Amino acid sequence: MQMRRSLSLSTILVGSVLAVIVAVGTGAPRLSTVVSTPDAPVRVSGLGAAVVVESRVAARHLADVSALTKYRPGYTFWEHVFRIPDGAVVFGSAEDGRPLAVARGMTTRERESLAARLEAQYGAILHNGTRGTFASPGIDTYGSFFAEWGAIYERFGVPREIGLAQALLESGFIGDRRSEANAVGLCQFLESNWKLLDRLDPAVLEIANQTTQAAYCAAYLSVLATKYDSFIPALSEHHAGGTNVGRVLVSGERLGGRTPREQYLMGSDFAVGLRAIGGGDFSEIYGSYGPRSYRYAEMVFGNTRRIEEAIEAAPQTRIYAMRTSRAITLDEIVRRTRLSASEVRRFNPALVKRVPAGATLYLPMLDESFGRDVTFWHQDVDAGFAALLGEFEQIDVDPSEWATPAFAATLKDYAQRFRATGSHEGIVMSTVLEYVAREAAGPRHEILATYRSSPKIQHLFQVGAEALAE
Repeated sequence: MQMRRSLSLSTILVGSVLAVIVAVGTGAPRLSTVVSTPDAPVRVSGLGAAVVVESRVAARHLADVSALTKYRPGYTFWEHVFRIPDGAVVFGSAEDGRPLAVARGMTTRERESLAARLEAQYGAILHNGTRGTFASPGIDTYGSFFAEWGAIYERFGVPREIGLAQALLESGFIGDRRSEANAVGLCQFLESNWKLLDRLDPAVLEIANQTTQAAYCAAYLSVLATKYDSFIPALSEHHAGGTNVGRVLVSGERLGGRTPREQYLMGSDFAVGLRAIGGGDFSEIYGSYGPRSYRYAEMVFGNTRRIEEAIEAAPQTRIYAMRTSRAITLDEIVRRTRLSASEVRRFNPALVKRVPAGATLYLPMLDESFGRDVTFWHQDVDAGFAALLGEFEQIDVDPSEWATPAFAATLKDYAQRFRATGSHEGIVMSTVLEYVAREAAGPRHEILATYRSSPKIQHLFQVGAEALAE
């Protein structure tokens, strides 16, 4: 794989701070989506197979990259934020994402001064504290699993680099990582939501195991991507919530956005612009939607190359899944597999003393004496599941309708049909759809309907648009 290399290196001194300026090639980021000639198919690694241009998921991915290139052309900057060890500030171009400077020990004033100098020379600038120390340990420990986890994402119609880049941001791939809000695992579902999924699913879900988490994270992202026909607002809903994204879409529609993707990108610019005005006068428009919500999707897309790079760099290890019919102790697993306890726990971070009956044991080899093989991502896709997922992905309903009781009934019907396929991935999809249907039955539709029709909000929108235009 050809990586970017620095072309020149110089230094500048800002107060007492030494900053390194790096001029970097501006080649396009490595993407899994490769567009071919009109007469040839398109290969999208997120689907794991050659598909025609008309593929809905391929089209989403391509359109998302195109939209980010138009609205957030510096999105590849975020790769450097999660590559450089913590404790520094990285500065990059908002026009093409290339890194321009890395500095440590800066005061806020020095940081703003350097940003101003760089902006005068290079145009619009992005700068952020680095997070490489957060991401690197998980890549080092679990990078050899990425192809397997990626295959799980692919089974649900999610490009592996998008799903795993989200995991990089959320958890650094640490299965038992827990946030202050009690969110757990790869994609940081709240523990209460994991418990609900566990009640809805016939299997026992040990939520600290990333290989378990990957399927449910993938199914949820697949559902949200169908809702918006885009991974961009789908990722944002995962992070900021459906109500915040709904408000953003209303603003984007009023600004002339034609699709949920355009509406989201335009509306999010509007929300963050109003927040920057200060004073809280427009807080009823942007709500709790803030700068991290605004950057979330581009941070994910900006780190997709890192995922592919990690897969190429590390020899990949097969992961086999066995559904236990009895509790199995760690000592028994170590004795029979001749793996060390630490290696068994690398595959099963949730494992302390035993794997409970009805849960899933993950190992680098298949031993059906531990339980029946449920490694669905190694098997040919179930035809019934594939057909139903293709049908589901074609849903063309305005996102605002997804929060209505009528559509909740539609989601429950799909959940029943997915479960009826009898496939492992069908059961996962069914469980997630049941969860989403419960969300849809909440007050979100009424909140957003009131927001859309409110004369006060319409007035604030107009005032805000005029203020930003000045």
